[in-house]
Amino acid sequence: MSTTPDEATADPSTILEEARNHAENGDLERAAELFRRVLETGDTSERAQAALGLAVVLEGRGDHEGAREADRLAIGTGDPEYGPRAAYHLALSWERAGERDQARDAWRTVVDFGNRAYLPPACLALAQIADEDGDARQACEWWEQVIATEDPEYAPVAAHDLALRLIEWGEPARAQRVLSSALELVDRGRDPQAHARLAVSLGIAHLEQAINAFGSVTPGEDADPEVVPLAIELLARTLPLRGRDEAAQEIWRRGLDDPALGENVRARLRRTFAAEGEDLWWEGEVEAAVRASSLPALTSEVFGALDHMYAVIAARYADGADGLPTEAYEVLGEAVRVPTAYPWGRTLQESFAERLRQAMGSDVPVLPPDWPDTDLG
Repeated sequence: MSTTPDEATADPSTILEEARNHAENGDLERAAELFRRVLETGDTSERAQAALGLAVVLEGRGDHEGAREADRLAIGTGDPEYGPRAAYHLALSWERAGERDQARDAWRTVVDFGNRAYLPPACLALAQIADEDGDARQACEWWEQVIATEDPEYAPVAAHDLALRLIEWGEPARAQRVLSSALELVDRGRDPQAHARLAVSLGIAHLEQAINAFGSVTPGEDADPEVVPLAIELLARTLPLRGRDEAAQEIWRRGLDDPALGENVRARLRRTFAAEGEDLWWEGEVEAAVRASSLPALTSEVFGALDHMYAVIAARYADGADGLPTEAYEVLGEAVRVPTAYPWGRTLQESFAERLRQAMGSDVPVLPPDWPDTDLG
């Protein structure tokens, strides 16, 4: 497209404005032509803006290499505003292309400009790259730089990632300080997810601090018979919350094996048990499950076995007394009534009644609402 007389005499700022208008209206080809015309005018104050505008337009047209070259032109001007913006644009371009090394170099260029508006995302990106490369120490340094900006968008993200790494390194107190400061930057109403993420991480840091504190209380000749068993219990019950089930089992084992403290430790272990006593055959299984943090699994197994046995007995009882001696039928009735006294008993009976109805359809005997307490007659 040829240049009109008006365009030939127009100053660079006027051409730049027209180029922007064409870009906003979707005429990328015309916009690119005008951005190039500004660049052809030489080293003007509009050069950096025109180069960045050209990069954005070329990116939109799919000319990625041309866009990167335009970004480099903008960076080369040293413009304190459009230089870092072009480096930011270039870094994203390399990231989308999967070119990590080039992206890292571009992000470092953003940092070198020192423009505070672009430092937080650049430092965060460099932290993530370093972390993915296995350079945790370098990643932490970049995260700390992001946090120092106190940027409400990027600093909480960096604080979260840094805190998790500090927890891994056994520094929960430092992680707690990082997270507490980050929470002050987050508007809970505007970003509830960020607030929740930081709050949960802060809770984890507190748990780790608690584990360290409980673990520092060790048995000895002058061990307090009340305090040490309490510390053992708290440590053993807290460790599974952090996925350390085997460590919890070992803590219980050591406490139970201690000649001076074992009795008090066992009392701590069993303090939530039913009051029937220790002479019941299943008490050992329950105790072992508590030590192994597998009580839910044991409970599921027991209820599964109970459900199966109940279904076998109750189905025969619901079928009526025909073919059975009176005494045998009465024994079946007693068996199906056993769960009634337990809080979960009625649920088991209702579940059986529904399963029986589904299995037998219209042939199922009519079970009264309070069955099996009411005979079928």
